[in-house]
Amino acid sequence: MFVHSVYFWLKPGLTSEEKEAFWVAVRSLTRIKSVRHGYVGTPAATDRPIIDRSYSCALVLIFDDAAGQDLYQVDPVHDRFRTDCSPFWSKVVIYDAVEEK
Repeated sequence: MFVHSVYFWLKPGLTSEEKEAFWVAVRSLTRIKSVRHGYVGTPAATDRPIIDRSYSCALVLIFDDAAGQDLYQVDPVHDRFRTDCSPFWSKVVIYDAVEEK
């Protein structure tokens, strides 16, 4: 299993149309063929000192293996997302993890 976790900080001052375009596009990433499970969400209302709630959007994708994640990276839907939506975020952080055996 390969887990690809992406956290986006959207720029302040985006229009409602820009925000909607981002959310529609980020959800489209979960439908790429090599994605086994996909989740898009916002920070939970938990409030403990160790939790970082400063991000705007969490994207968590599960692939069968690294090869599936490689296919995702070159998928036209992913390319279009990066091109169309990168102006909307000020920061992105990615964590990739593999299952411990």
